[in-house]
Amino acid sequence: MSRQSVIDHIKEQYGVDPDFPWEGDQISGVFRHKDNRKWFALIMKVGRDRLGLAGDRPVDCMNLKIDDPVLHDALCHEKGIMPSYHMNKRHWITVLLDGTVPEEKVFGLIEISYMATVSRRRNSGNS
Repeated sequence: MSRQSVIDHIKEQYGVDPDFPWEGDQISGVFRHKDNRKWFALIMKVGRDRLGLAGDRPVDCMNLKIDDPVLHDALCHEKGIMPSYHMNKRHWITVLLDGTVPEEKVFGLIEISYMATVSRRRNSGNS
């Protein structure tokens, strides 16, 4: 599992490239819905010590939105997944992208986050 494989998956699955909203930071990329511009993922490099892990060398990780509190709590007990770094810890998680979490699981969590942030348009019936 690599940072690039996640970026490639999001591009292929959702048609979205990361944008880099912080001046001078071309590492922390935000993935947004095209229509509502809501974030569904943030990929970044963070020191392990900032995530409560041993060591201080940076690790690639991703923040994802998980609205279901039961699922959120269960995920935070899995290896490589923790309450979000630098975001609302009740609704977001941080997932390590160092191989600790299997690729299929990461891709599934991206889908959950994508669906949690999609526009909720009312179906107007037959158009």
